[in-house]
Amino acid sequence: MLNTQLLLVLAGLAFLFLTAKKWITRRHTNQTLPPSPPPLPLLGNLHIFPTKDVHYQFTKWARQYGEIYTLYLGPTTAIVLTSPLAIQQILEKNSALTSDRPDNYIARLVTGDDHNLVLSDTWRSLRRGAHGILTAQACLDHLAIQQAEAVQLSHDLLTDPGGFATSIRRYSFSVIMSVLYGKRVPRYASPEATALFKMLELWVNILSPGAHPLIEMFPALRCIPGPFASWRRLCKKVRIIQRQLYFGLLDEVEARSDQGNGNGCFMETVCARAQEWGLDRELTGYLGGVLIEAGSDTTSAFIQTLVLLLVAHPQVQRKAQVELDAVVGTDRMPILEDLEDLPYVRAVILETHRYRPVAPLAVPHAATAGFNYGQYTIPKGAILFVNTYGVFHDETIFKDPETYNPSRFLENPEKEKLLDLAFGAGRRVCPGMNLARNSIAINTMNLLWGFDFMKARDATGAMIEPDVWDYSEGVATCPNPFKCDINPRSRHHEEIVRRDFIASRDAFLPFEHNLSASDKAFIREQWKD
Repeated sequence: MLNTQLLLVLAGLAFLFLTAKKWITRRHTNQTLPPSPPPLPLLGNLHIFPTKDVHYQFTKWARQYGEIYTLYLGPTTAIVLTSPLAIQQILEKNSALTSDRPDNYIARLVTGDDHNLVLSDTWRSLRRGAHGILTAQACLDHLAIQQAEAVQLSHDLLTDPGGFATSIRRYSFSVIMSVLYGKRVPRYASPEATALFKMLELWVNILSPGAHPLIEMFPALRCIPGPFASWRRLCKKVRIIQRQLYFGLLDEVEARSDQGNGNGCFMETVCARAQEWGLDRELTGYLGGVLIEAGSDTTSAFIQTLVLLLVAHPQVQRKAQVELDAVVGTDRMPILEDLEDLPYVRAVILETHRYRPVAPLAVPHAATAGFNYGQYTIPKGAILFVNTYGVFHDETIFKDPETYNPSRFLENPEKEKLLDLAFGAGRRVCPGMNLARNSIAINTMNLLWGFDFMKARDATGAMIEPDVWDYSEGVATCPNPFKCDINPRSRHHEEIVRRDFIASRDAFLPFEHNLSASDKAFIREQWKD
């Protein structure tokens, strides 16, 4: 007990000494930093740093302090960017200096040193390979399975409309699993889905902005013994689930390749070129894992947001359906090529990205060297937050930003380019952007073409108003569970969905490797008629 108490005291003294030293040094060098909320000695702005709804508070500060401002997080300096110009100049023009990620000690406890690719230098050496396999042209090879999985999503809404949220999550995970590992996920209760969603729930608590600020900002606190450090137990639990899932899937890919039963999935290419790309088996396993996490969560969150906003704005839904009926008709489901002839549907997609961006703050960058932006200095080591939400809700850029209005992109099509920010900035643009865009387009068209999304009613028959502000916390945000009524637009639309689902059987077959016994039984039941 005495040793533990002594260790805590020493850690506290070290923390105070180092923080005070850095604070004194910074006071003499911060005259050229962007403005900031009034800081306290030692703590800086930690006392007002939000622990939830971070992007809302960042946006309020942006309106007060400008397009670029500083937050002092104990000994760490953070710069918040809330304008297209600042983001372009700092993250793109100076991308060689701003493409790093801040050290994330908590994440490293989970993944090990330098294996958390999204947050490490290692990702740079892999992006060329990932982009080469996930280019717009290369993603056309994945359209068959994306289209088939999207048809299953529509079919699932016919058979279980109340489970729409889990059906959407299954769709998103199954597509990324098929592309990455050549193995689909036929149901939400598939073992891989159960493991992933359990892990993501815990992982979000680790990676959310502001989740563990003291541990990240004050390294001395990392010496706190295990019994007093709940984050260690959480990290250990996530690590076990991650490794079982990621490396179990990698084992399957390697075994199929060795047996000559590959199906051309992404990880087969990675394994074949691992030596060329400088990957050991650890990095190979975590590369697939990083892409699974990003691909399964973000697309699902967008589609759930789309449903929420369609329920809240029936006039938008009706206008999009009129356009779909005129262009596609009612005798077939839409295909990706239809999108170019559907300007209002495209505007619905853009406005959904703008109104509720899935990653409102993205993943932070870090400056590897100091440089100037206008009159301000960006210091070496500064954390760089991209306030995507703040840009998308800036009334000087988008008129009446708190109104969901797809028509704004028909009236001002030049604003569309700004929406690329939804997929990241600088050299850290999402490598799966093209795959995600295809999934979003296909499902937006399918859902609007085939279904009416309406407000649910309570026990008294009164309509339940959807809450468009009720969102989860995390790097990627998603609507919290909500109720709505989902019905096929007509008996004819229902028949077309069922017909296309039956026709999709052949597209699924190449991706039904190594399925669990329960998944095989589910598929047999699904197709027995």
